[in-house]
Amino acid sequence: MNSILVAILGLAVFALGYRYYSKFVAEKIFRLDPNYVTPAHKYKDGVDFVPTNKFVLWGHHFTSVAGAAPILGPAIAVYWGWLPAFLWVILGTVFAAGVHDFGTLAVSVRNKGQSIGTIANKLVGQRAKILFLFIILILVLMVNAVFAWVIANLFISFPASVLPVFIQIPLAIWIGHAVYKGKTKMLLPSVIALGIMYLTAIITAQAGFLQIDLVSYFGGEGSTGLFGLGAVNSAFLIWIVVLMVYVYIASTLPVWKLLQPRDFINSHQLVVGLGILYLGLLFTNPEITAPVTNPGADTSWFPLLFITVACGAISGFHGLVSSGTSSKQLNKETDARFVGYFGAVGEGILALVSILAVVTFFGSTDEFFGTYSSFSAANEAGLNVFVEGASVLAGGLGIPPAVAATIVSVIVVSFAATTLDTSVRMMRYIIGELGAEYNVPALTKMHVATTVAVVSSAVLVLMPEGSRGFGSGGYLLWPLFGTSNQLLAGISLMLISIWLKRRGSNYLVTLIPMIFVMFMTLWAMFQQVVFEWSWFGSDPKMMLFVLGAIIFVFAVWIVLTAFQALTANMDSEDLDQNIK
Repeated sequence: MNSILVAILGLAVFALGYRYYSKFVAEKIFRLDPNYVTPAHKYKDGVDFVPTNKFVLWGHHFTSVAGAAPILGPAIAVYWGWLPAFLWVILGTVFAAGVHDFGTLAVSVRNKGQSIGTIANKLVGQRAKILFLFIILILVLMVNAVFAWVIANLFISFPASVLPVFIQIPLAIWIGHAVYKGKTKMLLPSVIALGIMYLTAIITAQAGFLQIDLVSYFGGEGSTGLFGLGAVNSAFLIWIVVLMVYVYIASTLPVWKLLQPRDFINSHQLVVGLGILYLGLLFTNPEITAPVTNPGADTSWFPLLFITVACGAISGFHGLVSSGTSSKQLNKETDARFVGYFGAVGEGILALVSILAVVTFFGSTDEFFGTYSSFSAANEAGLNVFVEGASVLAGGLGIPPAVAATIVSVIVVSFAATTLDTSVRMMRYIIGELGAEYNVPALTKMHVATTVAVVSSAVLVLMPEGSRGFGSGGYLLWPLFGTSNQLLAGISLMLISIWLKRRGSNYLVTLIPMIFVMFMTLWAMFQQVVFEWSWFGSDPKMMLFVLGAIIFVFAVWIVLTAFQALTANMDSEDLDQNIK
């Protein structure tokens, strides 16, 4: 199968979805008002509530939701063949992710910029709100652990990427001050910063002494490092500590100082990175060597495909970003279509090229099955295969393999770091809300809540022992992250449906994908919790079983409560300032 034809088909569907379907949803369903005073203006504080240009905000929003998940999920899901993964990425983005991300942003803007968990109190009651907040808390905790694990491992595998990634931090701070204090336009400085990053990546890829390779500093893989740990584990520990210190600082700074300018740089990375990969695809014109489907798979694609692709099609974490940070920065309500729906489309474009990079990497179908011999093997190999496959595509433009691998790694780490500190910031909000709810004033304070978030995330990623030894937390949590993430998306779609119904709008655009997502996710989660992770399974995993069981019970409880609210014949309530 020709990869260029697949890419054109996918991009065409994305373009049509944004041009027509999102416009219909914006005008006929959400009824956006350009004159509505958004929370960014009404509660402007210069820290969290900051009116922001829609292109800058899109950059922050997209890079916050992108991370490594839309790359890793599809790279694993092609185990079942490229066609099922392709179809779910395309259709899921247009009809599920777009309205989910757009919808949570619109609901939050009409509710003082509150998180979707807090809004659940208005829509389905206090008990559901508390349960939902706990689900969100567990999810963002897992996001922190998973993405810290991914970044640390990429730093170890691709040490040439470390310096370019860290150079971005002072550059972003400089841009933030230049823009918000000196009133400089952000575009030119961010392009210059990106150029400096990539120039650094080119140099470090070819100059070994500039590569921050902690494993070699300890004497190589067979050597002993800190606290009796091996060199690799010692390097992993150091990177996790460095990352936790970074996200503590980054998540407590005003958004204009680091988060927004760094994310704007990363939005250019998206454009440049996707441009390189799609142009590389055009010039190399590789054939898809992976199978269309994999009838001999050791694990059924139905329903696991839909939770494995995860952020590549729809993600509950996106709703947390939409309602947790983006809604507080939206300049005009009509910008929600561009920021929310087009942000989901950007995610889909990234997921599509992830699929193509993986399925064209192998010389033959036999080589593909040699690496993707089982679902477990696909989980092990997915991310590295993408980096290598993307490097081959970039090589089609004449970029040396070492440089291409470094740049791809820099892009993945940059997105993952953005997601990480946004997630910690949101976890701080949620801890604060729970502190207020249960009358624990200390938890409502910024630095106390952030400390709890950072320490618990570090413990979760470092403590569990697994097949990868010390620091297996992120790897072990990945299966639960997928199901919890989709579950959160389904609950958010149900809440948006209730909100739309009470406004007198057509809520089928969110109800239909909600039913599909909830059915697939609950089914998959029940199978995993009962038959894989519990003592009924051949290899019980108690950490996954306990967390999964709690989330499953909470989710079913919320769904039943929300279903009552959805079917109840209620009078219209003042759910937003437009209802009178």
